[in-house]
Amino acid sequence: MKKLIATLGLALGLMALPVLSQAQGTPQQSRMAQCNKEATGKTGEARKTFMKECLASKPAAAAETAKP
Repeated sequence: MKKLIATLGLALGLMALPVLSQAQGTPQQSRMAQCNKEATGKTGEARKTFMKECLASKPAAAAETAKP
């Protein structure tokens, strides 16, 4: 019975890892997501150029361009 409980606990813990890692995204991941959202509709070289500039810019500048 103890092995069953330990196995279930381990399985639940492993299933929770992806949820926890998504909730604690890094600033780089946040910037990538924001730039990706702003690049909607762009394709090819235009998207590549936009993403390069967006990711290279400072976070405050990216946030200002996102405001309507």
